Amino acid sequence: MTLDPRPVWGYSDLLHLMSLQTGDEKHSTSATSTLDVIWVLYDRVLRVDPSHPTDLDRDRFLLSKGHGPVAFYAVLAAKAFIDPAILSGFADFASPLGHHPDRNLVPGVEISSGSLGHGLPVAVGLTYGLRVQGRTRPRVFCLVGDAEFDEGSNAEAIVVAARFGLDQLTAIVVDNRSSSLAWPGGIAARFTVEGWSARTIDGRDHDAIAAALTVEHAGRPHVVVAVVEEKS
Repeated sequence: MTLDPRPVWGYSDLLHLMSLQTGDEKHSTSATSTLDVIWVLYDRVLRVDPSHPTDLDRDRFLLSKGHGPVAFYAVLAAKAFIDPAILSGFADFASPLGHHPDRNLVPGVEISSGSLGHGLPVAVGLTYGLRVQGRTRPRVFCLVGDAEFDEGSNAEAIVVAARFGLDQLTAIVVDNRSSSLAWPGGIAARFTVEGWSARTIDGRDHDAIAAALTVEHAGRPHVVVAVVEEKS
């Protein structure tokens, strides 16, 4: 399939770009729950350049919620990291676009993800590594699903990030009430009790998302809880 070249793809094009990915196991509801947050990140927040996707001073976006990547692929296509023409091959044997994103195959993908509970611990290690290297410009953003917090690795990551004061790190929790284990006081409270900065917002409100992702939080990590009602 050949698409007409376009200089700019906007938010209104994303559902079309997602619809081109017709393979099995799209996890559509999981993907659409992340769509607005990922779009705002790439459109308003991240310092990244598709012509230099491995720039050492780039911001890093880690999709821990990697088992529904079709929204991520759509945004990467809209922002010129990948050719929109390859979207229709999603999940084909020879396609780089798998059911889980692969950092070795897809430009702009920072981690190969999909196993729930891994992304935030990796983000903590990455952020700490940037600090050790003396790289203070890159910021690290990690998107996780609320059900991932059933995994103990995330509780450990929350504690470690706060104790090290990793203020280059922002976690984004897409809360569509899919967790089987609720946290007393809500998701944000689990972070703030450890010393994180926190905002809870409407995960479909682009201005609220952008504002929450760019708030100052010197000396401590930050979490944005994006409450999203699932839609098919």
